[in-house]
Amino acid sequence: MWKEDDNKLTKSFTFKDFKEAFAFMTEVAETVDEMDHHPFWTNTYNKVTFELNTHDAGDIVTEKDQKLAAAIDTIFEKTKK
Repeated sequence: MWKEDDNKLTKSFTFKDFKEAFAFMTEVAETVDEMDHHPFWTNTYNKVTFELNTHDAGDIVTEKDQKLAAAIDTIFEKTKK
C-alpha cells in the first residue's frame, strides 16, 4: 500500500533478485515517460523504492501522483504473474 507522508507518496517493492527489479524499473520508465511525470526512485539489489510528488504544484501529492502510483502497482502485479 502507498503511504502518504511529508507531501510524498512512498512505496517499496521487493523482487527475487536484481535482474527482476531492473526489468520492473525498465517497464516503469516507459510509463513515466509516457505520463511525463518522473519520480524520485532508488534501487538497491532487489528493492525499488519510490517517492512521488508533483514538483510543478509545489512538491505536493496530486492526482498525477495517484495515477502514477496506480500505474506502478499495475506493472508490479503484471511482473509477478
